[in-house]
Amino acid sequence: MAAYGMIWPPFFLQSHMNIFPEGQLIAEVDGRIVGSSSSLIVSLRPDYAEHTWYEITGQGLFTNHDPNGDSLYGADISIHPKFRNKGIATMLYNVRKDITMRMSLKRIVAGGRLYNYYIYAGEMSAQEYAEKVVKGELKDPVLSFQLKNGFKFIKVLSNYLYDKRSLNYASFIEWLNPHYRSGGNL
Repeated sequence: MAAYGMIWPPFFLQSHMNIFPEGQLIAEVDGRIVGSSSSLIVSLRPDYAEHTWYEITGQGLFTNHDPNGDSLYGADISIHPKFRNKGIATMLYNVRKDITMRMSLKRIVAGGRLYNYYIYAGEMSAQEYAEKVVKGELKDPVLSFQLKNGFKFIKVLSNYLYDKRSLNYASFIEWLNPHYRSGGNL
């Protein structure tokens, strides 16, 4: 997938498909791949444990996918720039929600780059930046979009993923499965 965002080497994509094919999604328009999302199942202990992208995704290979886990982890979502703002990312998020409900998982969790934090880093901490985005005082293309799609901001993760724009900070977000019952019974 050579869209804006993660460019997965073929070996990684094959690993994802071998390990958890249900969690690997693509969006097509007129036979052309314009978006993708990659997910795996994990259990975080405690629920909001600190982690990096590399730790939670098994260095990007999804080798730590846990079929008995309780959370769908959104490892990546990418939309080609020419196809943004057309509802494709929302559609991919909705399919992730469907997977979570169908598999009786407790939630979806993810780390999202604090995309524009570098602009404000001299004025505020990453936590303050994220809180201003949550309050609607600032707009961040990643976190604002996630909030619009029903995700709740939990906290800031530092050293999440090497990224110049976010200065390596990410928002830890969560969407709770409204049908989840302890023990996985719907």
